[in-house]
Amino acid sequence: MTQVTNTVRLVLDGQIVEARGLRRTTTVLDFLREHQHRTGTKEGCAEGDCGACVVLVGELDAAGEGVDYRPVNACMQLLPTLDGKSLKTVESLRRPDGSLHPVQDAMVGCHGSQCGFCTPGIVMALTGLMQVLPQPSRAQVNDALQGNLCRCTGYRPIVDAALQASAAGADALKLDDAADVPLLREIQRPSTSTYSLDGDLVVQPVVRTRKGSSFVSPCNLAELQQALAEHPEATLVAGSTEIGLKVNKQFLRPEHLIYLGQVAELKTVQTSASAWRIGAAVPLEDVMRWVASEWPAFAEVLRRFGSPPVRATATLAGNIANGSPIGDSMPVLMALDASLVLRQGAKTRTVPLDAFYTGMKQNVLQTGEFIEAVNLPRPAAGQQLRAHKVSKRFDQDISALCAAMRYQVQDGRLRGVRLAVNGVTPWPQRVPALEALLEGREAASLTAAEVDAVVASVFPARDGLRGSWAYRSLVARNLVLRFIDREEAALA
Repeated sequence: MTQVTNTVRLVLDGQIVEARGLRRTTTVLDFLREHQHRTGTKEGCAEGDCGACVVLVGELDAAGEGVDYRPVNACMQLLPTLDGKSLKTVESLRRPDGSLHPVQDAMVGCHGSQCGFCTPGIVMALTGLMQVLPQPSRAQVNDALQGNLCRCTGYRPIVDAALQASAAGADALKLDDAADVPLLREIQRPSTSTYSLDGDLVVQPVVRTRKGSSFVSPCNLAELQQALAEHPEATLVAGSTEIGLKVNKQFLRPEHLIYLGQVAELKTVQTSASAWRIGAAVPLEDVMRWVASEWPAFAEVLRRFGSPPVRATATLAGNIANGSPIGDSMPVLMALDASLVLRQGAKTRTVPLDAFYTGMKQNVLQTGEFIEAVNLPRPAAGQQLRAHKVSKRFDQDISALCAAMRYQVQDGRLRGVRLAVNGVTPWPQRVPALEALLEGREAASLTAAEVDAVVASVFPARDGLRGSWAYRSLVARNLVLRFIDREEAALA
């Protein structure tokens, strides 16, 4: 077990680095550039869009014998979330003899870099990909680069470089982390609770300031409940993609931060015959893999939710709790009749997601209550799911509108229809009026005029930054018709 050091400790290229006296909201990017003088990692957008700051964060694998890496946007990741973990930057790729990593070598050979500003992030994104997929397909390379913007080269030479590098083989592509493993064991966050001499549960802070502000990283639900009992108004941090954005753009400095990423019970997915129980700290990348074979339309929405560095840290519970009117996951979850397990102390309750929101950015959570898990139903016999997100860019963009519809076809008629949208309502909502219009109908009998009439009657006229009401309502109508047209074609 580690000792209480009030210091962020991480492994950086075979050395334990201790960060003392830094703000709790210091980002990994600022730590690298200003304190470690690793200037290869760049700041482009400070909001997770450009990928110039991508680094790899590592944790001990299940066997404790190796390191599992995830790509992370250093500009939004708060430094205390790395306590007990390892970090690799573009400088880490230099071999002992001074030679380049195969990805770097291929980028040079294929002329994949011009101004070079974005290159370190691209190299790290591809290196991270090849730790798990040494021979990726072109489509997998494209997906890995989804969050890396380059204004100079176009992307063909970069993709060519990735495919050329993959020919080097898994051994050549693997990061040399042999020296990191014993150090990670040494600084690993505690997995059991600590108690005072009086028998009271002690939640060990990662950082505590002289003014009493804190960043705590509980290891289990008991510690999390204790931390919330002490500071019920604390800000919960899961993937850091939302809080990191507010830190950078709004200079937010919450008094108390509680990190969920080490809470063991929140990092699991439990599977039954009828549903998945997805813990609040399970990253979207993992959720996407769980649902891909059974709800492929949901997996595609999650793929377009954000780039791999965003999906590697962001969570379903975080997206739901944030409650954006254009949150991507909520329409699909509502169409699938997902529910939330809410916990306050030792008490839990289950709330249907479509009853969670009470207004724009408002919900039923009580003080000290948090989302413990998301219950996601698995497909029943004959159930179909259609979902589509419309945005200005296909990848790495915020929704103008996302719609999802789940249904069955019995005797040629639509049954059990659930339809939900974002973008045309103040918060993501189911649309009972459209569900009633579709229920029991033959797909071929539905007309655009009928859908238009319902859309006009139920969606409030409200323009937004990403589309006028006229545009969004037209898109909503067209998506409903598109979902039905697919079913009509399937029956033909």
